[in-house]
Amino acid sequence: MENIIIKPIGIIHSPYNSSEGIPIQGKFKKEALAYAELLPEYETGLKDLDGFSHAILLYHFHEQKEEKLLAQPYLEKVKHGIFAIRSPYRPNRIGFSIVKINKIEANCLYFTEVDVFDGTPLIDIKPYVEYFDKRENVKSGWIEKHFQNKNKVPKQAIL
Repeated sequence: MENIIIKPIGIIHSPYNSSEGIPIQGKFKKEALAYAELLPEYETGLKDLDGFSHAILLYHFHEQKEEKLLAQPYLEKVKHGIFAIRSPYRPNRIGFSIVKINKIEANCLYFTEVDVFDGTPLIDIKPYVEYFDKRENVKSGWIEKHFQNKNKVPKQAIL
């Protein structure tokens, strides 16, 4: 197989400079504001994204240098396979987040529900489409036990 070269299309600016206070998923801290600043040559690609309520951001875990096939997620005291968790220890260090779009101005996408470090390289943006992305009869493996009370966020969900 050939190597794949991926160039960032921009940078994510968020209130998080460290893991303190960052949620394990953005929906657990809905008020946090952030924005993605695209390189000028990609600004046109934002056309019509403002018609969607949410977007999927793909980014590079640029501060993570270590790779592990087994890792301990925040909600657990045991290790799980890297492909059964959303840890940054991944082989290609690719992360994704679903964010709530606030507005788009020029080459900047403003959003809430962020769970990404400030300065994170942005790889791609895709619209969240309920008709495509929502699934029925979903199983969430080992995570289900942490969300048995659907109205209560586990205290480990915010670091």
